[in-house]
Amino acid sequence: MKAFSLLLCSLLFLLTGCAEHAKHGKSTLKVIATAIPHAEILEQVKPMLKDENIDLEIIVVDDFNIPNRALNDREVDANYFQHLPFLHEQEKDFGYTLEPLAPVHIEPMGIYSLRYDSLGDFRTGATIAIPSDPSNEARALALLEKEGLITLKKKDATASVLDILQNPRKLKFIEIDSPLLARTLKDVDAAAINTNFALQAGLSPQKDALAIEDAQSRFVNYVVVFQGDSQREDLQALKKALRSDKVREFIENHYKGAVLPAS
Repeated sequence: MKAFSLLLCSLLFLLTGCAEHAKHGKSTLKVIATAIPHAEILEQVKPMLKDENIDLEIIVVDDFNIPNRALNDREVDANYFQHLPFLHEQEKDFGYTLEPLAPVHIEPMGIYSLRYDSLGDFRTGATIAIPSDPSNEARALALLEKEGLITLKKKDATASVLDILQNPRKLKFIEIDSPLLARTLKDVDAAAINTNFALQAGLSPQKDALAIEDAQSRFVNYVVVFQGDSQREDLQALKKALRSDKVREFIENHYKGAVLPAS
């Protein structure tokens, strides 16, 4: 009986100690993100979260389909790589139950070419590579319309090449996965490339883009969480850190206009 009592006391002490450690110790917050600029921006908030006993673990991927699946499966606490039209499209296609936590930045999409110095030089029948996912395809087409190369009959985030109403130069469009677009530049006349992938490929949006979105773009990149988690203390701390003046200044100073802080 004495041995049993000692064992019981030891177990109670161990459980109490674990509870106190969980209460007062550090917690780990897992966020899955693409490399540039998302993971770089997350690195800036690590010290801020550490001050609140939160260890930020950043998981870097280069695939647009992994982050939402990982978040929906509860493998991570949040993801940071997408704008809302992309999120809504994936929710519709895969039944994910996710929600936006905070807007952080805008990555203006640009039109790049190794063969032409201006859009006005495009030959008849020029080949343009555009993102294959629906929301970014619509985004690329909207930019081309803004520059006067095509006219669309739909003006929303669901527009596709099937919605091109006028195409006076008979441009040809090739749909390619966003991470691969920069690699296709040598094989096409031009490509519409998201800033994160342009930066990874060594392209300068300010110097190399023939046309680029402005700060009024509706494609703001958000941190996204599982539905119902947004009020968690650690996620609120992440939101506060990413919306801080320190992060805004980092984005403005580090990317020099290639990436813009969200308002």
